Amino acid sequence: MPHGKTSYVCLPCRASYKQPYPGHHDHDRVCPRCAEPLVHVGSAFAAPKRRDTSAWRTLSVLLHAGVRFHKSCCGGPGYRPRTLREVRERMTHARTTGEPFVRALVRRELP
Repeated sequence: MPHGKTSYVCLPCRASYKQPYPGHHDHDRVCPRCAEPLVHVGSAFAAPKRRDTSAWRTLSVLLHAGVRFHKSCCGGPGYRPRTLREVRERMTHARTTGEPFVRALVRRELP
């Protein structure tokens, strides 16, 4: 049975690649188009269309905050904001309450 694969993303190229899970002696993955480092985003990731700049900007904010798309025990990665408006709302909530950005970004409902 073949080993599972996970997703890696190149933000400058707006490209996603399925590759084997990283091993102990694995080297950093680089984009085959631009040779920039790839970001390991997880196996439950679905890439937006390349021309959807708003979705890629949202994804960039999530990845830079440390949010990833790994499967949990219940099957999926949980809630992730899909628009910049949702990201801004959660970041404003985090600033006003002192909640860490990464936790506020994955919160389904704001109080």
